[in-house]
Amino acid sequence: MSTIAKPRRIMRLPEVKAATGFGRAHIYNLMKEGRFPKARKIGARAVGWDSQQVESWVAAQLDGEA
Repeated sequence: MSTIAKPRRIMRLPEVKAATGFGRAHIYNLMKEGRFPKARKIGARAVGWDSQQVESWVAAQLDGEA
């Protein structure tokens, strides 16, 4: 079975919330504790997350590596 890599992209908060099942406050608390990938500034009033980092984090949670 071959695995096709998804292209790396910027995920905005609604997509990160959907991928993790967490709300905004919990995501930001996990970031502050160093337990979730950091958001990156992508504009004057906008942040985003690296899709590969978020997807790797989700996979680690599902694999019990948390």
